[in-house]
Amino acid sequence: MAKCIMVQGTCSNAGKSLLCAALCRIFKQDGYTVAPFKAQNMALNSFITADGKEMGRAQVVQAEAAGLAPDVRMNPVLLKPTSDVGSQVIVMGEARGNRTAREYWGDKRALIPVVKEAYDSLAAEYDIIVIEGAGSPAEINLKQDDIVNMGLAKLVDAPVLLVGDIDRGGVFASLYGTVKLLEADEQARIKALIINKFRGDVEILRPGLSQLEELTGKPVAGVVPYGRFDIDDEDSLSERLDCAGAAAQVRIAVVKLPRLSNFTDFAALSRVPGVGVYYAARPEQLAGADLILLPGTKSTLADLKWLRESGMEAQILKQHAAGTPVFGVCGGYQIMGRTVSDPEGAEGGGSLRGMGLLPIDTVFRPEKTTVQSSGTLGTLSGVFAPLSGLAVTGYEIHMGETARAADAKPLVTLSRAGQAPVEDGCQAENACGTYLHGVFDAPGVAQALAQALASCKGVALADSAYDDAAYKQAQYDLLADAVRQALDMDLIYRILEGKA
Repeated sequence: MAKCIMVQGTCSNAGKSLLCAALCRIFKQDGYTVAPFKAQNMALNSFITADGKEMGRAQVVQAEAAGLAPDVRMNPVLLKPTSDVGSQVIVMGEARGNRTAREYWGDKRALIPVVKEAYDSLAAEYDIIVIEGAGSPAEINLKQDDIVNMGLAKLVDAPVLLVGDIDRGGVFASLYGTVKLLEADEQARIKALIINKFRGDVEILRPGLSQLEELTGKPVAGVVPYGRFDIDDEDSLSERLDCAGAAAQVRIAVVKLPRLSNFTDFAALSRVPGVGVYYAARPEQLAGADLILLPGTKSTLADLKWLRESGMEAQILKQHAAGTPVFGVCGGYQIMGRTVSDPEGAEGGGSLRGMGLLPIDTVFRPEKTTVQSSGTLGTLSGVFAPLSGLAVTGYEIHMGETARAADAKPLVTLSRAGQAPVEDGCQAENACGTYLHGVFDAPGVAQALAQALASCKGVALADSAYDDAAYKQAQYDLLADAVRQALDMDLIYRILEGKA
C-alpha cells in the first residue's frame, strides 16, 4: 500500500496544485512511482482521458509531472460551475447533471465510498500518493462530510503540509489562524508549514519563521520563492487571465468570457517567439489584434448574451468585416453560428441568434460528448490557408450538436476511437471554428498560424523548432528543482515515512 502526503492551503490559489506537481516530479526523480489525487476539484479547465472520462486539468498536470497518463481515479469528483450557485457534477469522469450548492452538499456523503475506492485503487499500484486539498481546511461551515481536506486526510490517514501564500499578504496570520481553527486531532495531522510565492531575501523572514514555529508548534519546511513556470494552471485564478495587452509582432486576443473554460487551448500559441496572447474583456482591448479567439465556455447562451450586452460582439463583427480573422473553439465555435438553441434545458433553456460568422446551427442535448480525437485540417482559405492538411490532436467536451449548412465546408476530419471518421467544425472567409480542444497543440500548427498572421501584416517571425512535449518536461524539471532547493526534503521524507 502506498505512502501518502497531503498538501492543504490556507486559501484558494495558495499554490497547492503546482507544489503537488513539484512533489510528484521530485519523488519520480528519486526513483519512486507516484500518482496525484484530489478527491474533489472545482474548475472549468478539464481534460478528457484516453477512455473518454472527464477530469480536472490540475491533476492532468500532476500526472504528467509524475510521468503518467491521466487517470480519472486521480480526480473522482469534478464540479464545473454553471452559475454562482450551481455546478455540473462529474463523478468518475461522467456527468451526473447539474446541482445547486445546497443540493450537492446534501448528497455529498454518498460520494465518500467513491472517493475511497478511487484512492485505494491508486494506492495499490503506486509507491506514493500526493494528495491535493481544496480551498482551506478552516472553512468551518463546510467541514461536515468533508471529502477533500481534513475529512479526506482522516479517511486515508494522510500527514499534511499546510501552505500559505505570502504574495497576497498576511501569511503568518493565515497560517496561525488556520491551524488554530482546526480540532486538536486535525492540528496533529499538520506536520509542517510552507510559505509560498516569496519575493526577496529569505533572511528577512527568519525572525517571523521562528515565532510562527513557537506559536503553532509546527516546523516550517521551507520558503518557496515566487517563480514563473510555463505550466498549465487552474482556470479562474490564472495569472494569464489578468493580461490586458501584449507587445509583440503578432497580437492574438482571446475574448475573456465570464464563464471561459479550457484557456489552455491557446498555450501553444503563446509559446511561439514573437507572438503575444492576451485576454480581452472590453471592446477597446480588441483593437489592433491580428487574430480574435473565442474560447470554450461552460454556459454558451449566457456568455453569448454577455458578448451582445457588453459591446464585444459588435466590436468583433466590426473587426472581422475589416479583415481580422476569428477562430472559435467549442462554445466559441457555437457562438459564431447562426443560432444556439437549448430545447431540453441543458443550459437553462431558450434560444438565441448567434454572431452569424459561420453557417451553422447548434442544439443542446442532455448527452455529453467526451472523447479524445485526432485528424487532419481540410483545405482552408484566407489567412488560415497555410494550415491546410496539418495533423491535429486533442479532445472534445460538449453537449451541443452542430449542423452545417449544406454548402458549408468543414474545418477538420476527425478520428475517434472505435468510430468512423467525422467532419467537424466549419470554415468561412477568415472565420473558423471547431469542437476540438487542443487544436493548436500538435507540432507545427501554432507556428504555421503565427507565421501566416505575421505574413499578412508584413512582418517576419524568427524560425523556431519547438517540441511541446520536451518543453513541458523541462518546465516540470525547473519547477521540481526550485521546490527541492527551497524545501527541507529530509523533513518531507521523514513525514512521508511517519517519522516526523
